[in-house]
Amino acid sequence: MSKKIYLDYAATTPVDPNVFEAMEPYFSVKFGNASSLHQFGQDAQQGVILARNQVANFLGCEEKEVIFTGGATEGNNAIIKGFGLNKKLAQAVGGPLRQGKDEASKIHIISTKIEHESVSDSIEFLVKEGLAEASFLTVSREGIVDPAELAEAIKPNTVLVSVMYANNEIGSVQPIAAIGELLKKLNKDRANKIYFHTDAVQAVNYLDCNVQKLGVDFLTLSAHKFYGPKGIGAMFVKQGSVFTKYLHGGEQEFKMRSGTHNTPGIVGLGAAIELIGERQKDNEKIKQLRDKLIGGVLKIEGAVLNGSRENRLPNNANFRFAKAEGEAILIALDLEGIAVSTGSACASRALEPSHVLLALGLEHLEAHSSIRFSLGRFTEEKDIDRVLEVLPGVIGRLRGITGGVNDRKSKLLKSIGC
Repeated sequence: MSKKIYLDYAATTPVDPNVFEAMEPYFSVKFGNASSLHQFGQDAQQGVILARNQVANFLGCEEKEVIFTGGATEGNNAIIKGFGLNKKLAQAVGGPLRQGKDEASKIHIISTKIEHESVSDSIEFLVKEGLAEASFLTVSREGIVDPAELAEAIKPNTVLVSVMYANNEIGSVQPIAAIGELLKKLNKDRANKIYFHTDAVQAVNYLDCNVQKLGVDFLTLSAHKFYGPKGIGAMFVKQGSVFTKYLHGGEQEFKMRSGTHNTPGIVGLGAAIELIGERQKDNEKIKQLRDKLIGGVLKIEGAVLNGSRENRLPNNANFRFAKAEGEAILIALDLEGIAVSTGSACASRALEPSHVLLALGLEHLEAHSSIRFSLGRFTEEKDIDRVLEVLPGVIGRLRGITGGVNDRKSKLLKSIGC
């Protein structure tokens, strides 16, 4: 078998050797607790300070606006749920709207139908708890939000807009700066400010994440998406923004996020984010390889690109293949030594297709027939050549044996209301 080919960089990336080198001393020589006052602690604290500076420089913000977390899922939960738990905010924006009614004051949050579950589920949690109401915006067939639709969704009690910068499944890039400018103008005539959050997990490697240019109040990221370690992330919290402390029992992170610092992880995040500028030359190569992949795959009969051809991340290509199941394609490619990701959220425990693909207007079977290829800095042209050599045969074989399965699956999905 040929060498194994990894084309699932959107899921995670390998740790850069330079990043690992920067982290290594903090597992042993500089092992102290960064909150301790003695020299061991101060040596560790210097690593945290350097990393915070590196992240702040990348985001174009002040160091005190960078809060380290366990990852973007934690950051998304903290930011969004914090709005719902802020009773003073709810009373300020919701109270006057509901005078004479028995129901409690509620804030209003606007998001989209293609967000990561850590965003959408956090919002749904607040809704179920009776702490918020929510509007989830539709997207175009290419997966793009219309700022005009967002403007129409705004209410007097709207306090937060959360829109993903770049989608993890189809790579669609949202007009974040345009939305930021829109909200800036609207806020001039409002009694209560509408805050703006973006989940930038997939964007950090490829897009400008300067928070001043984007006009955001909150931004979340995870190190393992840009060649850093897993289990560490950061959030930008603009000074003066509404934020409710969610972990108690310590004074770390400017009293906003308690817990002993994961110093090796923090150092790794800082080192990885600083290397992004040096790797910009890789992005054009990645885009060229992605375009070669797209051109080759679309030669396969019944292959369709999901999302926008142009307005997407340079490393993302998501396809659907008529009369072939995504899970079967994934397994067949894995047997050939090629690692990809299914474009469907369907797993053995569920029959639900990807909510992102359904939001594009795809039918359930179309969503179930989708596969995501995501390239990275170690992807080579021969890897793409190998995919284009193997994939047509895989699709052909699967179509020969799964046609009847698809028919039965379609009937099953309809019977259970999907």
